[in-house]
Amino acid sequence: MNNPESITRQVQLLTIDEDNAGQRIDNFLLSKLKGVPKSMIYRIVRKGEVRVNKKRIKPEFKLEIGDEVRIPPVRVSEENPRQAPSANLHRVSQLEARILFEDKHILVLNKPAGIAVHGGSGVDYGVIEALRSLRPQQKFLELVHRLDKETSGVLLVAKKRSALRHLHDQLRNKQMQKDYLALVRGEWQSHDRMVKAPLLKITLPSGERIVRVNSEGKPSETHFRIMQRYEGATLVKASPVTGRTHQIRVHCQYVGHPIACDEKYSEQKFDDSMRALGLNRLFLHAAQLRFIHPETEVTTEIQAPLDDELQTLLNKLTRV
Repeated sequence: MNNPESITRQVQLLTIDEDNAGQRIDNFLLSKLKGVPKSMIYRIVRKGEVRVNKKRIKPEFKLEIGDEVRIPPVRVSEENPRQAPSANLHRVSQLEARILFEDKHILVLNKPAGIAVHGGSGVDYGVIEALRSLRPQQKFLELVHRLDKETSGVLLVAKKRSALRHLHDQLRNKQMQKDYLALVRGEWQSHDRMVKAPLLKITLPSGERIVRVNSEGKPSETHFRIMQRYEGATLVKASPVTGRTHQIRVHCQYVGHPIACDEKYSEQKFDDSMRALGLNRLFLHAAQLRFIHPETEVTTEIQAPLDDELQTLLNKLTRV
């Protein structure tokens, strides 16, 4: 008889992207299997139940881009098992109205700010868990890429494993074009069209995780284009070539133009002036995504309009 406190995780096949490349397999599994004891993770690796490219590996094995990791079903007893939220909850049900495109292979969402893309690290649930609760009949729903919790905009979800692999190949081969809109402090210089600065993840003594430009970090590149100048601020289009954590946010800070209301990387005086005009969130929005449809092979472009809060702020600023 099954223990009612046990949960079963289905077999997962995950393709390693740039953010996870170089990570040890044991640390990768710890981040993916929230609530699973470390001893159990080492046991399933030792027994060969975890495979990388269909081969047995050791806990210290380092992952590379394109590696396919098989994570076996894991049964774990939890005192307070996390459950996907009810589809009746307002925050979850409103996601249905934010779907920009959907067919049998993919779903594209205009993610609202303030909700994580997935549960973990103190977050009970995220967009993917909410979508699964809205679509209980959908057997496969997986994130193709990620957005920061406070970032809004285009988020791509695969509804078939074949679609996920196809789209991950595009990410790995830099065939997917992502364009963001960011409102930054000051007058962005016309010659700053490209920022190439290596990024390194750092954990502060407080436990907070941040990203810094550091010569020991991973190569990172973002292209910028000025969209509109305002008094004291500039709206820029940011197109990341690489896909590092907080890349756009840190590159903007690095060149002296932090993004408005960025709690980790911005500047207090600028943020205060933006909050006085009604901005209460990070002004970073994934405005457009261009990719090859995994079934039709047709280049597909999806745009997400700015949320009302962001557009209202722009309307209040003085153009120059």
